[in-house]
Amino acid sequence: MRSKATIFLLAAALLPFVASQARAQDAPKESSSKPAGEPAAPPPKSPPKQKKDSATQNAPDQPTWDPLRAEKDLEVGQFYMKKGDVDAAIDRFQDATTAKPGYAVPFRYLGEAQEKKGLKKQAIKSYQRYLDLYPHAEDGDKVRKKIEKLYKEVEKEKKG
Repeated sequence: MRSKATIFLLAAALLPFVASQARAQDAPKESSSKPAGEPAAPPPKSPPKQKKDSATQNAPDQPTWDPLRAEKDLEVGQFYMKKGDVDAAIDRFQDATTAKPGYAVPFRYLGEAQEKKGLKKQAIKSYQRYLDLYPHAEDGDKVRKKIEKLYKEVEKEKKG
């Protein structure tokens, strides 16, 4: 019985290595039979590139969907808000909305930070997005009142 378990563990440990070797064998090999001065053949044409999502601002090594990073961004953004660095908080909350787009909470915090900075129109959009994603939020009435208040302030600024 013990030998079967040992064989199973050994096979499980070697599986990634065997798979990588198989992929390496399937990969096309470069021919060394060409003279040194001869130019290499052009690479095969790739399918047409799709437009990149301009809403994401991640570095190339950052995955777009990263719920753990979104939570960390929220935590750090809240720290910046307590510290009084609203610009840094806004950046982190925006990163959280990118890392986990369907997650409502970052939009609420983003709205609060934008409101604190005086970015009323942006705050309205963020609060509205929060309510769109989380229509039955416990604080939904409070957020709707904030949207109303901000909307009235924006209208007053337009008239004045």
